[in-house]
Amino acid sequence: MTFERDGEQGVRARTQLRGEFQGWQGIAHGGVALALLDEAMAQAAGFSGYRGLTASINARFRQPVPLEQPLDVEGRVKWMRRNVMEIEARVLDASGVVLLEGEGRFVAQGNIESARG
Repeated sequence: MTFERDGEQGVRARTQLRGEFQGWQGIAHGGVALALLDEAMAQAAGFSGYRGLTASINARFRQPVPLEQPLDVEGRVKWMRRNVMEIEARVLDASGVVLLEGEGRFVAQGNIESARG
């Protein structure tokens, strides 16, 4: 999954989940769907200039996440205080219906530039 910047504090990617990620027939396993949220949040932290480690995630499954269909995955930094970031993310179907959404707290482990040096 390749993320691109979406606004000042956000990221977006388009993906499809293959059949091997199935939970129930034709539906993604919940843990795989949560991994999409986690990755969107981590990428949003990265695009904001920070290496972030997941501290907690709260998620709401609105509808089943289908397999073999286009999905949009979005993440956005809501705020940062000291080294804690609040990030929100969601997974949408191709028509824009929210399937899964959540918020996470990430601990910033320094900025991206210092990690590259």
